[in-house]
Amino acid sequence: MLLAVATAAAASLLPFPPRTIESLYSSSLYPAWQPLVTRLSNVTSIALLDWALLGVIAIWIAATARDLAGGFKRSRVTRILVRTVFYGAVLYVWFLVSWGLNYRRVPLIDTVQFDASAVTPEGARRLATATVARLNQLYPDAHVVEQPTPDSVVDPLLAAAFRRTLQALGRPTVFLPGRPKHTLLDPYFRRAGIDGMTDPYFLETLIVSDLLPPERPFVIAHEWSHLAGIADEGEANFVGWLTCMRGTASHQYSGSLALYAELGATVRGRERSQIAAQLGPGPRADLMAIARRQQQINPQVATVGWRIYDSYLKANHVESGTASYAEMVRLVLGVRVATDGTPLRR
Repeated sequence: MLLAVATAAAASLLPFPPRTIESLYSSSLYPAWQPLVTRLSNVTSIALLDWALLGVIAIWIAATARDLAGGFKRSRVTRILVRTVFYGAVLYVWFLVSWGLNYRRVPLIDTVQFDASAVTPEGARRLATATVARLNQLYPDAHVVEQPTPDSVVDPLLAAAFRRTLQALGRPTVFLPGRPKHTLLDPYFRRAGIDGMTDPYFLETLIVSDLLPPERPFVIAHEWSHLAGIADEGEANFVGWLTCMRGTASHQYSGSLALYAELGATVRGRERSQIAAQLGPGPRADLMAIARRQQQINPQVATVGWRIYDSYLKANHVESGTASYAEMVRLVLGVRVATDGTPLRR
C-alpha cells in the first residue's frame, strides 16, 4: 500500500524529460501497448470504463459499510481514508502507465516546422474566408444519401485517413482505431457540452449519443488522436482536422465545420459577421442544427465540468489548461506544409 502511494507521489512530482518520455514511452512502449488493449476493448460495444467505475465504487462502498458496521470510530474512519488514498494511488499509476505519460511527451509544435509570423489576425481572416468557401463547395457531396455507418462501427475510410496523417507527422502508424461507444456518462456529457472522451484505462473511444452526422468524423478523429498518444487538446484538434482533410467529402466537411467554429473565437465583430454572411444555406442550416443540439447544455454543469477539467490538465503539465483547445487555429495557420498539404517536419 505504501509502495503504491509513494510511486504515485513520485510520478506526480518528479520531472520527466520530454525527450526521454518520447523515446522510451510515447514512440516505443505505448504504440505496442495501445493496439493490444484497444483490440480487447473493441470486442464489445459496451464501454468497459462504465463497468470499471461501477465496480470500484461498489467495492469502496461495501468496504466502507463493513468498516462502519461496528460504529463510528476514529480507527475505522482512518482505515477508510487510507483505503481511499490507496485506491486513488493505484488508479493514478495505472492511468500514467496506460496512457497518461503522453502528457509529458515532446509537443507536436517542436516536431514540425512552425512559422509564428503566419499567426496573425489577417491570416485568421483569410483562413475563415477560405473555410467558408470550402464548406459551401463540399456541402452537396458531403450530404449525399449513403448507407449510414452504424454508431459502434469504425469508419474504414476515416481510419485510413488517420493512419496517413500519423505517417505524415512522423508518428508511429501501428495504431488500432477504437470503435465509437456510448457511455453511462452520456447524460452528463450532453449537459456539460462534452462531445467525446478517450478512456485512458481501456483505451476506448467514447462519444456523446446525440452527435449530428456532420460532427461525427471530426469528433472521432479528435478522440483517435488522443488514442494515438496525442494528449494535448489543441494538438488533437489539429490532427483531427488534418485527418478529415485527407478523407472523403463528408470527412472534409466535418473538419471544416470544426475549424470554422474555432475561428469564430478568433475573428470577431463586423468581420465575423461579413464572413458568416458568405455561408450558403446548407452549411448555415447545419450550424444552426448544431447550435440547437447544444441548447441542452446546462451552463452551471458545463462551467463546473470545464473548471475540473482545466485543473486536471494543469495537474498533468498542460499549463494552458482548457485554453489548449484554441491551439488548433494557431497550428493550422503556422505549421508549414508541402504542396500536398503534408506538414513539414524538423
